[in-house]
Amino acid sequence: MDQPALIRICAADALADGGAGVRFRVAVGGLATSAFVVRHQGKIFGYLNRCAHVATELDWLEGAFFDADAEWLMCSTHGALYDPATGHCIGGACLGHGGLRALDIVEQDRGVYWRPDAVVLPIEPSPPD
Repeated sequence: MDQPALIRICAADALADGGAGVRFRVAVGGLATSAFVVRHQGKIFGYLNRCAHVATELDWLEGAFFDADAEWLMCSTHGALYDPATGHCIGGACLGHGGLRALDIVEQDRGVYWRPDAVVLPIEPSPPD
């Protein structure tokens, strides 16, 4: 079975280590939601933008996913902390609720790309009027 095509998110240099992330739209269960990519310790990671504690977006300002020390991903609503490399909850309100839903992210040819899976899909374009 062929893998889904890669979808470009942004240029690789748009993501500074520990800096602002880039948000993009995806569909889960037929509903549009946001996802994001960040660079941490030289590698790029991507997740659904949904806290494990309460299904709210993590960033309080668009792209602000890291804590003040740029060490952990932090939910701005309740302070849940996640490991940027794994999405696992490491402290706060998310304890006992799981972690972030990881996405298949590829960095190649100076770009950052996402490969959809069976659950997280591209948003279908609206049909023309």
